[in-house]
Amino acid sequence: MAHAVISCLHANLAAVEAVLDDIDQQGIETITCLGDLVGYGPQPNEVVELVRQRNIPTCQGCWDEDIIDGLNACECSYPSQLAERRGHRAHHWAAERITKDNKDFLAGLPMTLRRGPFLFVHGSPNSQHEYLLPGMSAFAALERVESAKADTLFCGHTHQPYVRELRDGSIRMKLEKPGTDQSVEQEITLPIRRIVNAGSVGEPRHGNTHATYVIHDEINEKVIIREVQYDVAKTCQAIIEQGLPEVFAWRLSHGFEYAERADDADHVCERS
Repeated sequence: MAHAVISCLHANLAAVEAVLDDIDQQGIETITCLGDLVGYGPQPNEVVELVRQRNIPTCQGCWDEDIIDGLNACECSYPSQLAERRGHRAHHWAAERITKDNKDFLAGLPMTLRRGPFLFVHGSPNSQHEYLLPGMSAFAALERVESAKADTLFCGHTHQPYVRELRDGSIRMKLEKPGTDQSVEQEITLPIRRIVNAGSVGEPRHGNTHATYVIHDEINEKVIIREVQYDVAKTCQAIIEQGLPEVFAWRLSHGFEYAERADDADHVCERS
């Protein structure tokens, strides 16, 4: 059975419609969304309402949380004061326009969804704001999946799609005995686990402007990262017309992150 996973829609209606059309053309009926329905883009209500109309099971993303709980919901840092001002501006713009019904819908979204051995989250099982970057240590990556009691962990938040297989193996750890100066070595066997990042429908940052999502074949465990073209210029124009930061349109039209970066990407606020 084929199953589509979408993430980070970010109020980009043209991209969402194009991806849902592509999923329909594939004959796929089961869709899971990993959150961030709002933020950056110019059509927050339209995107939320489309997800609601399609009855797509959805996790709560960090932007969705922030619209409900306010800016203090995110304790991560910005790479610059300019980026912080842009983030606050975009947050207030979306918060002022989201309808009560749509806000209530976002407030009711769960942190995680589970289907058998598959767990679906926005950032990580620990937080909507944690980045599971493709280069994080294998041990830390495995810990995230194992602690969630999942075989495959589906996530988003990074806007960069990837499939990472954490293969069988073993590691030796030296454990200190409490209350003594002695230590013992212990061998731990690592099972096969996977992290699948769905990328972003509405704010791609993987090097081109195509919206991304993943198709998961649950029978043979095959994962396909799919890219979909849409009318990027239309969304960029709407961003500018709505008075949102013009860098959002620039970033969308180039398909990668703006040049400002913090030293530690694990703590960069995604609203930047």
